[in-house]
Amino acid sequence: MTIRIGVEEEFHVLEVESGLLVPRADPVLRRLPRRTFTSELHRTTVETNSGVHASLHDLYTDLHATRRRLDAVASSLGLAVVAAGTAPLAPAGPPRPTEGARYRHMVEEYRRVADEQLICGAQIHVDVPDRDTAVRVACAVSPWLPVLLALSASSPFWQGSDTGYASWRTLLWQRWPTAGPIGCYRDAADYDAAVESLVRSGVISDAGMVYYDVRPSAHLRTLELRVCDACPRVETVVLVAGLFRALVTEARERLAAGDAPECDGRHDWLRGATWRAARSGLEGALIDPETRCEAPAPHVVRGLLARLRPALEAHGDWDTVRALTDSALAHGSAARRIRRTAQEEDLLACVDLLIAQTRGERPRPGAASLTRGRRLPTDGRSTARVPGKPEAVGR
Repeated sequence: MTIRIGVEEEFHVLEVESGLLVPRADPVLRRLPRRTFTSELHRTTVETNSGVHASLHDLYTDLHATRRRLDAVASSLGLAVVAAGTAPLAPAGPPRPTEGARYRHMVEEYRRVADEQLICGAQIHVDVPDRDTAVRVACAVSPWLPVLLALSASSPFWQGSDTGYASWRTLLWQRWPTAGPIGCYRDAADYDAAVESLVRSGVISDAGMVYYDVRPSAHLRTLELRVCDACPRVETVVLVAGLFRALVTEARERLAAGDAPECDGRHDWLRGATWRAARSGLEGALIDPETRCEAPAPHVVRGLLARLRPALEAHGDWDTVRALTDSALAHGSAARRIRRTAQEEDLLACVDLLIAQTRGERPRPGAASLTRGRRLPTDGRSTARVPGKPEAVGR
């Protein structure tokens, strides 16, 4: 049985000269096909949509080519694109939202929550046979989603300051009224009724504003993972995609066999587990879903890998996912690499690192920098503060 996957990635648009986030997505998008490249709430962001693929190799090839095409257009305009949960440097003033009544309503209704939506994520879609299955599988896979967040964590800085978190994007994201764990529903009708109730209440304006960590797609037969930061390295996206597909596969098989444990309806602990993953990334403790107690991140990640081995082997993904997991644990999260660069150099060097990794390059020590010789903005456009020694992540 072939279970296909697809990915949506969001990218920050930066000015190369200053390293700052800038509202110039529109001129980039005008030079690209709308089928693959589209806008988001703010003009600082470009979203890309992959094709649908059966193999992780084909997914990697697609994502890499799309990034290169986007980078080439941005570079021709004196810009760069970065895949990360937050950009290290961002203007302190309110951003410019994308044109349209829906986005205008969001900015007017949610005010600073919308103003500070200067964040980027990676969303993974996995095939499911129907929406009833999607809703039941969403509950079954939810305990393991904080582990996928930890693997993707790439947002330690917010407007030039070290937040102390591996994924500050998560804390910004969770301020929306429908963000967080999905909860448990009997079937699609039960889920849809809950969403309709939220819309009727006026808390959200449409079903597209349901921002749960995982959700059934409103228009595709897929289950959509939404908890992850955008990832500088394509390999991390592929790793998360492989693990999520295996989680969905395993949950479907257990539900079909009738041996999946009944959900107790208590998903409150998951919010704490998500916070722990956002705080620590791969460098501290995570909450082990098997015990609901803290454990070192490598132990929890390897526990997930072992659990999913049969599903990974069934898709031919075992060797790839195991190798990518080993690499992730050996080198640490993107948040750790960004912090280390800030400690050794400055935030402009972090921008260089993220640009290079988004392109698929591996920066060499001493290599020429796009922003070398520039100074951090000091005109009030950013609260740039370069930490002398970043706060340790985790406990």
